[in-house]
Amino acid sequence: MKSKIVKALGTSAVNVPLQVMNINRRELQPHDVEMEILFCGICHSDLHQIKNDFGGTMWPIVPGHEIVGKVTRVGVHVKNFKIGERAAIGCIVDSCGKCEYCEDDLEQFCDEGTTYSFNSADKYLGGATYGGFSESYVCNEKYMLHVPKSLDLASTAPLLCAGITVYSPLKHWQAGPGKKVGILGIGGLGHLAIKIAKAMGAEVIVFTTSSSKIEDAKRLGADVAVLSSDAEQMAKYARKLHFIIDTVSAKHDVNTYLNLLRHDGSVVLVGLPPEPLEVGAFNVIMGRRSFAGSNIGGIAETQEMLDFCASHNITADIELVSVQQVNEAFDRLEKGDVKYRFVIDMAGLKK
Repeated sequence: MKSKIVKALGTSAVNVPLQVMNINRRELQPHDVEMEILFCGICHSDLHQIKNDFGGTMWPIVPGHEIVGKVTRVGVHVKNFKIGERAAIGCIVDSCGKCEYCEDDLEQFCDEGTTYSFNSADKYLGGATYGGFSESYVCNEKYMLHVPKSLDLASTAPLLCAGITVYSPLKHWQAGPGKKVGILGIGGLGHLAIKIAKAMGAEVIVFTTSSSKIEDAKRLGADVAVLSSDAEQMAKYARKLHFIIDTVSAKHDVNTYLNLLRHDGSVVLVGLPPEPLEVGAFNVIMGRRSFAGSNIGGIAETQEMLDFCASHNITADIELVSVQQVNEAFDRLEKGDVKYRFVIDMAGLKK
């Protein structure tokens, strides 16, 4: 298949800094859209992949799955996108399209395997897919998204992963009026979970290990912020919450939070702790509680999330960085030094 060379930011091995490299993008197929990338978010999973924390990283790797920009070319059969239009690509760029999950708009659970924006097998060119730390992306229109005009483009980027990661479980477990929703952790995921849960009409209680984040949780919209190390504060919420979204990606005691649930309540994990978490049997059988998990969302639900965020004026709190600052941003991300999401201005890659 024909391809063209574009500039990207990538790395060839663990602990090798990201640098400018050339990659191939496929030439347009009839249903493809080419998008100039204007901004791309930096997600913690990008860091995991370039460090090969999960294994299976294919080198060289170009990260990035929170991609926003404008349409520059369209294939002859494209119906839903026009040149010059604002557009986005999230985590998913292909799936089988015919299994029960794909037919139910749950492409993230595709039986034959979801193709992700980067570090997945490339069905067209071979090798691995390359992500959004690049000049442009080519994608079938079925997996592309429209960015509502009211949303700031740069601070919309993190919605493509962090936003849908929290929106999907909040919707599925029916966060809304009359529900007490707990948010565990205030970071890239947690700060958006606060905003979205509040916009859904829920009463939002945030739990944090950091006293410095108490006031910021309230600024973001939380009704209450609880220091989780304070046993007296925690005791006030025993058997009170309908649902808790757990954004923590480190080893932690989920049993503490299971005991804050009402009957039939759920703690839903969206973080990725590197070690297994222990769940005490009595903490789930007493009250018919659940410990569950959730993983991003399908394309239709991601578009729904973008439209919801536009109607409630929700975007991420970001720090915009240049192409030249990317390695510094990853170093800071590893230390937790960001409020609350880095986004790269890709303009510097074109110079």
